[in-house]
Amino acid sequence: MRTSRTDLCWPHPRPAGADPSRLVASRARARGLRAAVPAAGLLLLLALPVTPPVEALDASARAPVPEKSFRSAKDALRTGMREYNAGDKEGAARALEYAAGQGHALALWKLGRMYADGDGVPHDDLKAFEYFSRIADDSSDDGPDTPNSGVVASAFTALGSYFLDGIKGTYVRANPERAYDMFNYAASYFGDPNAQYNLARLYLDGTGVEADARQAARWFNLAAEKGHHPAQALLGDLLANGLGGLPVQRARGLMWLSLARQGAEGRKDDWIVALYEKNWAAASDGDRADAQAQAQAASSGRRRR
Repeated sequence: MRTSRTDLCWPHPRPAGADPSRLVASRARARGLRAAVPAAGLLLLLALPVTPPVEALDASARAPVPEKSFRSAKDALRTGMREYNAGDKEGAARALEYAAGQGHALALWKLGRMYADGDGVPHDDLKAFEYFSRIADDSSDDGPDTPNSGVVASAFTALGSYFLDGIKGTYVRANPERAYDMFNYAASYFGDPNAQYNLARLYLDGTGVEADARQAARWFNLAAEKGHHPAQALLGDLLANGLGGLPVQRARGLMWLSLARQGAEGRKDDWIVALYEKNWAAASDGDRADAQAQAQAASSGRRRR
């Protein structure tokens, strides 16, 4: 039986903020799922009432076989990225499909992102889901220190987002508990800041897990320390206002909001600016001064690293 990272059952260090009971439960669910379905393909990831044919789950089977031949998967990947950067995204997709057919994780990830974003190919969330699923299914030897760790963590995080909402009109149903498993694994094992942020949001909103502001703050803090601006903003709001029963830490909350504001980019981050301005306007002069001093110290510390 193929080993898959969806097993979640090998020992690894648990960072601050991890919920050991939920992590154990996640592993147990994964072990039960692996025993219940065939090991090959994407069925390792799905706990769904209707099982589609295996070939329908294989992303490489859905893509046309490229006419151009390549010496190896790495050669195809290099060609695909070169053509992508040159603006020939159709040619890039053909080359990447060849590399993906050989199981190259970076090619699978790049194709997944292209289909998720409609970047040079038709937007297709199901196809993106299938490419990310192949990475997760094939990543049995990828630990947090291996070259592919970032790709694997990103794939699990993307799968969590798809499980959170489901994919309309497909066999991928909304499954918040499965989303928790994906985020929790990428956050705990790989320390991925996007997964840590998404996991914190689940705890903050009580989605797929019991609402817990302290757990949310711990996961937000882990992502915030890595420069994740949305995590910094929400952590700052939690601390500045003592939300969810947390003790009020006004200056520290304003510090995180200040760092988030400094990193805000474009319209997508307008909410960060609004959250910063609301909290800053409500603060005292003393809290603002303390927050500015802490933000400067934090920024200086990061520059020295």
